[in-house]
Amino acid sequence: MLHITILAVGRLKEDYLISGTGEYLKRLSSYAKISVEELVDERIPERPVLSDMELVKDNEGKRILSRLKKSTFVIALDSEGVSYSSEEMAVELQKQVVSGNSHITFVIGGSLGLSEKILRRADLCISFSRFTFPHQLFRLILLEQIYRWFKIDRREPYHH
Repeated sequence: MLHITILAVGRLKEDYLISGTGEYLKRLSSYAKISVEELVDERIPERPVLSDMELVKDNEGKRILSRLKKSTFVIALDSEGVSYSSEEMAVELQKQVVSGNSHITFVIGGSLGLSEKILRRADLCISFSRFTFPHQLFRLILLEQIYRWFKIDRREPYHH
């Protein structure tokens, strides 16, 4: 069975996000073993300069790197990544499974995004949109899309 890990910087605080992610985790349990690991986000100075922002991303990046298993296929979520349709991403996910990647890790950065170290470590860097999303809301969006990808791959109704 495929194992999917979502490494996410920051904790969910709003009830609607907790409820929504819980619902998609429950739905996904019949398709894959899925887990979410939350990492502490760095405090951002009130008036950060570029060096402050890079330090925040680097510190979060170090924590992310320490949690990545060597054998996992890493998918970084970044606005500069490659854009896929839902159907194309379903094919990409299946391609990873067929090629023997039984563990896939999606990485969601903090409010400033991901460090260069994480982007270099990633096997695939994808963008959902050129829009900016709050990283906590994005976790729910990602879970919904993973569920959609499984439904597409299995030709089950949902995505029409």
